[in-house]
This record gives sequence, C-alpha cells and structure tokens, in this order.
Amino acid sequence: MCALFGWLDYKGIVPYRVLKKLTQSLANAAEERGTDAAGISYIKDGNVTIFKRPKPAHKIHFNAPAETKAVMGHTRLATQGDRKQNYNNHPFAGHADKEFAFAHNGCLWNDKDLRKDGVIPNTYIDTDSYIGVQLIEKQGKLDFDSLQYMAEAVEGNFTFTVLDQYNSLYIVKGSNPMYLLHFEAIGLYVYASTESIMKKTLKQMGLHKFESKRIETEEGDILRIDRNGKITRSKFEPKVYCSKYGSWYDYEDSPYFNMHEEILLAYCGCYGVDSADVELLLDYGYTCDEIEDMLADHNMLQEALRDVKYMCGEDVYESYCGAF
Repeated sequence: MCALFGWLDYKGIVPYRVLKKLTQSLANAAEERGTDAAGISYIKDGNVTIFKRPKPAHKIHFNAPAETKAVMGHTRLATQGDRKQNYNNHPFAGHADKEFAFAHNGCLWNDKDLRKDGVIPNTYIDTDSYIGVQLIEKQGKLDFDSLQYMAEAVEGNFTFTVLDQYNSLYIVKGSNPMYLLHFEAIGLYVYASTESIMKKTLKQMGLHKFESKRIETEEGDILRIDRNGKITRSKFEPKVYCSKYGSWYDYEDSPYFNMHEEILLAYCGCYGVDSADVELLLDYGYTCDEIEDMLADHNMLQEALRDVKYMCGEDVYESYCGAF
C-alpha cells in the first residue's frame, strides 16, 4: 500500500512558493499510505530529475526548482525490495524514445515469471514495480500503445503514473485508487491516491476555496495531460479476477494468489489493526481498497466492524470499545 501524488501547472500563474508548499503538503499527507520511503520527479533543463530517500516524507525537504511545471511523487510502504537500498524506491528512471520517471501504487506478482520467461532481463532493482519500466523500455517508446502493452502484461493491483521529459503526465488507472482535480481558473491539476490525502492537502493550502472539477478515471483508463493542460485518453483491457475458495482465477480459470489481501493482512498491524478484523471485513464483502482507506481512518474502520459484528451477533461495544 503506497501513495501517488503530484501536480501539473500549465498556465504558470501559481506562485512558486505555493507550488513548493503544495509538493511538501501532498507528500506529508500521503504518509498515511506509506512511510518507508518517499520521492519526487520533475524536469530540469529538459532532463528527468529524481529525488528520493528511504525516509518518511515529513523528514525530507522537497525543493523542485522555480521553473518546474510538473511534479510526480510517491510515498512507499515497502513490500518487495529493501527500502534502505535507495534504488528500490520510487520514482524510477526509464529511457525509451524519451526519458521518463515511473511510479506505482500496488503490488505486482508476475515479475519473476516475466524474467524467467525472458520477457524482460534481470536487474539489480528488487522492487516488483520496476517491471513496468522495463516493459515500456522493451517497446522502445513511451506512448499509449506501450503503456497499454505494459498494463496488460503485468499481473496484480496497480495504478501507475509516468512523467516524461516534456512535462506530459500519464495516469494508468488499474484497480488501485486515484483522485484527480482540475483547477481550471488557475491552470492547475492536482492528484493523489485518495480523497483523504487530497482533502488534507487542499485545506492546509487553502486551495479548497478555489473551484475545482474532479476528472473521473476508471479501471482500464490511460490519461495523458500535456504541458498545456490538454487531456487525451486511451484504454487497456484489465484482467478480470474473481474470488473462488480463497484463491484467484482469471476468466480462463488460471490460479492466482490474492497478493493484495496478503499485503493487507501482513501490514495492518503497522496501523494498530488486528489481522482478524481485516479478514472479517473481507469475508463480509469489503474490498481491499475500502479496507485500505479504513486503515488510515480508524473511525471508519470501527463503524464497519460494528456493523459486521452486529450481523454476527456479537456484543460489539463490550468487545471493541477502547481498541483505539
């Protein structure tokens, strides 16, 4: 469970000090989904620049230069790849027909299979997310076609962001969340993985006073926002998974392990939540994305557990009060 965040300023009327504060505020708020590492990417003199550290965002000073038109950021909850080796942290650098930076929220579980089958080469980077970079590089270009190829080749839970050297921002929307706002009057796009991250940031910045419109994205969407603020769209075909006796099957009945649930169960303790409660919510139909949001909001979690335990016939108040 990680977080994506960033912005694109296409009119150039938002003051630098505001944009600088916006970057830090987004990063700090995004800690609710990961504190193992944080990083940003931006374009300087036509080149992709990446700054990342194996620390929580609030302990890092993000300082993109004044001429920056877009920032793509990430906060990490490490699942594969030692965070202390900074090359395992996001964003990652990529090279195709243009330079780009790449970030991922989610978990991919076919990285080893792709390497074993020779689809992509072995690498010193241990993070599962890095196969996205390699799959794009294999196509030799960064465009809708290569992003579609990448999104349909990986298996797992994801939403990806990509920033190219010309300040075009791509969003590849998989099953993981994305919240994108457009402040048309001031020429600014702002995005974050969740609404809660966005609301915290906008309130701190005072941007909630400006009119904005949410740009809707659904699973299978690929968005490109260019440096002039124009949005173009394409699609990829998401893999279809359904739960079956605790395992996962696609439409051809091939077995897959539910890594998203496994990650929730493994890391919920970091948020002071018992894994048995997570399993209970999963059993009663709550999605992994919904439970992820609850881990950052214990009031929401408590309310959901009360409802479920009431259906189970438990005395919820006696068993649960004081847990938080």
